[in-house]
Amino acid sequence: MALKSAWELALQRTGGQPSVKLTDAQKAKLAELDKIYTAKIAQEELTLQPKIAEARAAGEDESAQKLEEQLQTMLGRLRRKLEEEKEAVRQKGS
Repeated sequence: MALKSAWELALQRTGGQPSVKLTDAQKAKLAELDKIYTAKIAQEELTLQPKIAEARAAGEDESAQKLEEQLQTMLGRLRRKLEEEKEAVRQKGS
């Protein structure tokens, strides 16, 4: 399931189209940012998911909960950073 950016969701809700046409360079940069952040998100998940599973298996529910919260915080931070960087790319064309 592909996640939509806040920008894409806003466009979908308003039924609008982007007011600024993106250049090929901007489209390439946006795609590159998506790849970079998808990899960063996957790395965080691959790092913490086994630790969460180990904690759950050992009956350490509190520890597992803290690790899950840490993961969600990190993922949220990465997604916000991605959207900030994508918006900066979009604004350069304005």
